[in-house]
Amino acid sequence: MANKIEVKDLLEAGVHFGHLTRKWNPSMAPYIYMERNGIHVINLYKTAAKIEEANEALKKIAASGRKILFVATKKQAKDIVAEKAAKVNMPYITERWPGGMLTNFVTIRKAVKKMATIDRMKKDGTFLTLSKKERLQVDRLRAKLEKNLGSISDMTRLPGALFIVDTMREHIAVKEALKLNIPIFAMVDTNSDPKQIDYVIPSNDDASKSIEAILSHVTGAVAEGLSERKSEKTAEKEGASEVKEAAPKAEAAPKAEAAPKAEAAPKAEAAPKAEAAPKAEVAPAEDLNSKTVVELKEMASAKGIEGISSMKKADLVAALS
Repeated sequence: MANKIEVKDLLEAGVHFGHLTRKWNPSMAPYIYMERNGIHVINLYKTAAKIEEANEALKKIAASGRKILFVATKKQAKDIVAEKAAKVNMPYITERWPGGMLTNFVTIRKAVKKMATIDRMKKDGTFLTLSKKERLQVDRLRAKLEKNLGSISDMTRLPGALFIVDTMREHIAVKEALKLNIPIFAMVDTNSDPKQIDYVIPSNDDASKSIEAILSHVTGAVAEGLSERKSEKTAEKEGASEVKEAAPKAEAAPKAEAAPKAEAAPKAEAAPKAEAAPKAEVAPAEDLNSKTVVELKEMASAKGIEGISSMKKADLVAALS
């Protein structure tokens, strides 16, 4: 859990100090508690409420996996923002705001890739093949890119939100974010216009103690969102592995039983052989003698005897008997 916001801690950090009354922006009137010695005093109860509101929104953005870009180029905020943002692994701009950082993000990404190309050249030995003058120029270019864009080298797409310290100084960043409908969280002093800011944190944006106090709460909420995202991912992985283990292996389908072999059809019984017709009984010789030659020839022809035409009766009787 992020640290609970105590009004006493904010008071000790000097968050309540505003600008001179003659420099104020009338739109900040709802957040001003009183005027003392020509200086506006910010209502810290409203500041605490606004920090809690901003923290809830930042936690959701961090939990969704989107990046939050921290912007602070003023001297007293640079080191604090760089340190706090780096702790939660978020991109930040602490040098000059590169024009078109958001609206022309493709070109900015090309410059970041150029930096990676130079690093690759140094690793594979190509850098050493260049002349002394060229190496010096490449080194200078690398140092310049690192100074301005080194902190956003891991930002591969537009950020989910911007956190700005001093909206008056970072007015270009505000305009670009408004153009792209990117939510803006900002520390807004009494001389700034809160109308353009989605999540206003009325506070002293000039004192390093005040900036550190606000950023400690903000980065704490971001860290909480990131830890929630990590725990959700871990739970999902564990759940997936449990489901995988619990699912029983599909049982092998029972093998289809072999169909009973068709019984061989009984062999057709061989038809009984036709009994041979009884041979015609040969007539005795006495009967043959009593028959005429024509009858004997007919009998001989029936038996298949050849040459019967030239045979005499005695020959026919001999052949038939």
